[in-house]
Amino acid sequence: MRATLLDHLPPTLRTVAHAGSRYPGSPAVAARPDLAAGANCQLYAYAVLRHFGLAAPPLRSSDLWADTRATVPVARPRSLDLLLFGPTKDPYGAHVGVWAGADQVLHLCAEVGRPAVWGLAEFAARERYRVLIGFKRVIRTESVEVFGGSSDR
Repeated sequence: MRATLLDHLPPTLRTVAHAGSRYPGSPAVAARPDLAAGANCQLYAYAVLRHFGLAAPPLRSSDLWADTRATVPVARPRSLDLLLFGPTKDPYGAHVGVWAGADQVLHLCAEVGRPAVWGLAEFAARERYRVLIGFKRVIRTESVEVFGGSSDR
């Protein structure tokens, strides 16, 4: 079996529980910023990127989609790009995952309860994730080597 991005993460990022109330800017995260109490998809995706040296701002989905200071939209993803999914093209409340290459998206969702790697077809098969809104690349980095920095396709 081929290793996934999930396999390259420390145990603390492989076992994060889904907690919908723990989103960027929430009182719960302000009081306890680590992931020990869980995370929503955005908070989790940003922690994964931070592990690999990418400095994603703590934005909610629609703000992430609109952002041009720390992220840029891209037509084709590469490792560690962010993907937004929703029931429509509206980014408000969109689900956020991390491109892990070769049709693999690492994400944290309520359905699974823990980090999982799905292919794009698995998202498309679910009403709330059926639309791939698009890809965003974080362009601000910290000085850490980035996982699989070359294009995957």
